[in-house]
Amino acid sequence: MERQQQIMAIRILSICFIFFGSMNLVVAQNIDLGTPIAPGSDPANIPVFEPGAEIFPDGDPAAPAEGKGGLPTNIIEIFLSLNYWILPFGIATLIAIWFTTERVVVLRRGRVIPKPFVQRFLKLLEEGELDKDEALQICEENGSPVAMVFAHGVRKWGKPSVEVEQAIIDGGERQVSSLRRHLRVINGVATVTHLIGLLGTVWGMLESFNQISIAGAMGNTEQLASGIALALVTTAAGLIVAIPSLIIYMYLSGRVDDLVMKMDDLAQRVVINISAEGLAEQQSRPRKTATAKKAAS
Repeated sequence: MERQQQIMAIRILSICFIFFGSMNLVVAQNIDLGTPIAPGSDPANIPVFEPGAEIFPDGDPAAPAEGKGGLPTNIIEIFLSLNYWILPFGIATLIAIWFTTERVVVLRRGRVIPKPFVQRFLKLLEEGELDKDEALQICEENGSPVAMVFAHGVRKWGKPSVEVEQAIIDGGERQVSSLRRHLRVINGVATVTHLIGLLGTVWGMLESFNQISIAGAMGNTEQLASGIALALVTTAAGLIVAIPSLIIYMYLSGRVDDLVMKMDDLAQRVVINISAEGLAEQQSRPRKTATAKKAAS
């Protein structure tokens, strides 16, 4: 329950950060700070320039171009020039953040392989202080992924090592599937956003060629600029979302592989201690009276 609350809190903070950041970009684009007035000057003689007017070195303002075409030159213009294309990229970004946050919390080493539980459990097994029922109860009470893997082996207590190991392998496959859950979604975001950017590129070029065919705009760069801008901006937006998503997917996949290898090493120690061969070796040792409750964590 506490883990779910942490995941939800991080997700809400991430969404709020993106939302308010987007609002600040839009507001910053529309704010006009006006012209500063020097002390002692007559406000009536202060020249007033329209927003967007270009200032040349000689100080004379040049009127902005009549057409609205043009390539975006800063992050705000790039963001606003996406228009309705911002919707799929925004949704993809939220999906990537949502599932990345969830997987980062779930794949913590302390949650998957709790060190205190593993150390105490293996110590009691090696000293012969646990029987089948006690060991199974401890694993089920702990409930961590590595404990569930141990539980599958404990159910084959006293069987040949081959059977115990096969039971642990079967249980391990279920836990690996659970650990890899939602990683495909992150990988899908990396793939789909790249394709959406490619689609926007094709769409923008189609708009440019449409201007050429209808208005004969081959020599008019202003009419071609909007389509070219759309082609470039959607490609950039797709890569901006796809590249981090792919990096996160590779990082989380590597973390899962590392956890699986560690769980496999620990499971082999369990096989050695609870298989028929291991129990036969322990028969000559006196069973200590330490309570099995020490292994619970």
